[in-house]
Parts: sequence; structure tokens; C-alpha cells
Amino acid sequence: MIDHLSVQCADTRASSLFYDRVLAPLGATRAMDFGEVIGYGVGGKPEFWVGPLVSGEPNREVHIAFSAKARASVKAFFDEAVALGATVLHEPRTWPEYHDDYYGAFVRDPDGNNVEAVCHLPE
Repeated sequence: MIDHLSVQCADTRASSLFYDRVLAPLGATRAMDFGEVIGYGVGGKPEFWVGPLVSGEPNREVHIAFSAKARASVKAFFDEAVALGATVLHEPRTWPEYHDDYYGAFVRDPDGNNVEAVCHLPE
């Protein structure tokens, strides 16, 4: 249903360095780079964008969940985020309240957003 999503960042460089690292285990790379506006995607199509804060006010927290093809990718996403000093919201684990195979990890990005990697496949 969503074609792409963009978030505003207080420090685009810090956010892009964060997303470069945490999205790599999920197979995503910089698909487009316009300096302060960067699009990430799999297979060259940008689906997630970061850019400068243009509204003049701090953003409200958003929750962003990125798909992972394997549970090991969720763990790798989490490990990269922790290595970058991200605040841990929830370590990788199953979330049976969503469904039996929901496996996710949650961290905060440099702007305080709740960022998740999730795999819906069994181990």
C-alpha cells in the first residue's frame, strides 16, 4: 500500500550513517543520494528516504518496521545498531502476541524514532 516513506532528520549525515549500517543486513543500500536527501531500497528502488528537518520543529516519534528475509538479518540489524550506540528498545525475540513467527528487534535511530527489523518466517 505504501510506495515510499520519508522522515526528516535533525542531522542527515548522522542518520544516513546509521541507516547505511543497519539497513545493509536487510539487503538495502543507498538507491539515490542527493546530498542531504538519501533514498534507501532493495534492487535500486528507493522506498525509505531521510532528509533534513524543514518544518522548523522537532519531529514526533514515528515507528518504522523494515522487513528482514531471515531472523539472522534481524539480529545483524540489531548488532549494527548497538555498535553505533543506538538505544535498545527490545532485543531480538519472538512476539507471539502478533503471531507465532513474528521475530523482531527495536532500537532508536539518531532522531529518537522507534526503528524495527522484523522477520515473519519460522526459524
